[in-house]
Amino acid sequence: MPDNGTWASPVADAQYSQGLDTGTGGFIGQIYAGLSGYSLCVTLFLLLVAYDQFKYVWNKGNIVGPAWKMPFFGPFLSSVYPKMDEYKAKWASGDLSCVSVFHKFVIIASSRDMARKVFNSPAFVKPCVVDVAYKLLRPVNWVFLDGRAHVDYRKGLNGLFTRQALETYLPGQEEVYAKYFAKFLDISQTENNGKPIPYMPVFRELMCAVSCRTFVGHYMSDAAVKKIADDYYKITAALELVNFPIIIPFTRTYYGKKAADMVLHEFSICAAKSKARMAAGGDTTCIMDAWVKSMLDSESYRQKIAKGVKVDDFEKPTMLLRIFSDFEIAMTVFTFLFASQDATSSASTWLFQLMADRPEILDRVREENLAVRNGDREQKLSMDILEKMPYTRAVVKETLRYRPPVIMVPYVAKKAFPVSDTYTAPKGSMVIPSVWPALHDPEVYPAPDTFDPERWISGDAEKAVKNWLVFGTGPHYCLGQTYAQLNLMAMIGKASMQLNWEHHATLRSEDIKVFATIFPMDDCPLVFSKRD
Repeated sequence: MPDNGTWASPVADAQYSQGLDTGTGGFIGQIYAGLSGYSLCVTLFLLLVAYDQFKYVWNKGNIVGPAWKMPFFGPFLSSVYPKMDEYKAKWASGDLSCVSVFHKFVIIASSRDMARKVFNSPAFVKPCVVDVAYKLLRPVNWVFLDGRAHVDYRKGLNGLFTRQALETYLPGQEEVYAKYFAKFLDISQTENNGKPIPYMPVFRELMCAVSCRTFVGHYMSDAAVKKIADDYYKITAALELVNFPIIIPFTRTYYGKKAADMVLHEFSICAAKSKARMAAGGDTTCIMDAWVKSMLDSESYRQKIAKGVKVDDFEKPTMLLRIFSDFEIAMTVFTFLFASQDATSSASTWLFQLMADRPEILDRVREENLAVRNGDREQKLSMDILEKMPYTRAVVKETLRYRPPVIMVPYVAKKAFPVSDTYTAPKGSMVIPSVWPALHDPEVYPAPDTFDPERWISGDAEKAVKNWLVFGTGPHYCLGQTYAQLNLMAMIGKASMQLNWEHHATLRSEDIKVFATIFPMDDCPLVFSKRD
């Protein structure tokens, strides 16, 4: 090395400067060139794959789950086409298990106690839905409220599901049942000449019509009800767990959004009609009427107080409500439909199939319903009649236990959630309490895979309140659970009086199809005939 008097960087020496040229043709440039293009993309991809795997393994911790995930996608196809056997295997694998699909890390709480802990931990979790749900139901919808705001909103809705309120809705429900039972006969005997067809789609339409009549009365035309029933399937498809998080034209989310907009528009029209009619002193005939009347009563009370008018305590509304806009009312009623449509469609399908396959149980339902009607098959329904039907109630409860419409409920962790002593769910993860295992626990429900309504009468099923998770538990339990059970009792009771039906079982009749809720794989092929 030349003697420069002091040590210096080789780059500063003229002899080395040419060989270490920092230009595009030099050493550093060669490194840069080697990392550009294809190799740079591959390197970046491998780094992302490594990060995806590391994050999954880190989140997984010590709970049951695949040792690694398919990069980025995870069990995507299983999520798009869910199979009941795969769910059962997952539940049997451990109290807590996990999967990761795309960017979602999902923790499944299988045991009763784990499921209850999720349901009852509002400080750590809140109900969640897929990303597109905020666009369909609207971000300001009350179901997305959390904490005190949610509790206060629910209080204003509790009065819509009291015994007195439920009695008010019965005539409208019975009217729809009479209409659709006649339609069942026409479909079976006239349109199909006594040949079986899958009735699940017809039951979906029936339950949508019952819901709409219960929620908005006669403010909605039959044509609009039929349109909602036909299009609601698109909303269900758009809200599946794995779907596009953004709305892309001509995808399921696109058609689901269009259907949701249509439903909200129709319900907004109904709200305006209800306000006008209730302000004029009309009778309450549906849930919307009852809610609007509570708003008007609250406003009347506030005006009297503001004017200094003395008001007796008994005149003060139980819950003071503000006047909600037509669209706010529509959004809330839409959530009622959202909560009930798929669940009651599932329950009614299984109920008709189970009764057809077990004629001795259907005979007992008929005997009980005829007795409480004093021998008059045309006797109108009332709450007194429904409350005197313990066996029919047992049949409905056993149907909901044996084939629970909703098998799991998604929640999201608002912050790190210590689900167990040894595992903490990371913030942002989806935590899903499962309902099926608790309802098929052999220690609580002997022979759980046997349909046995008697367990609710002479057995101990009624005592197993911790396992009865059909409608959830905790602060977000189903507001309409009593309505739902009475509705199914009314339906099967009236059907038993007026109809005969035969189930043409196939090899897939007992297999379970998962589509938001659960249905028979063959969609329940039936033939209806008039009962003499």
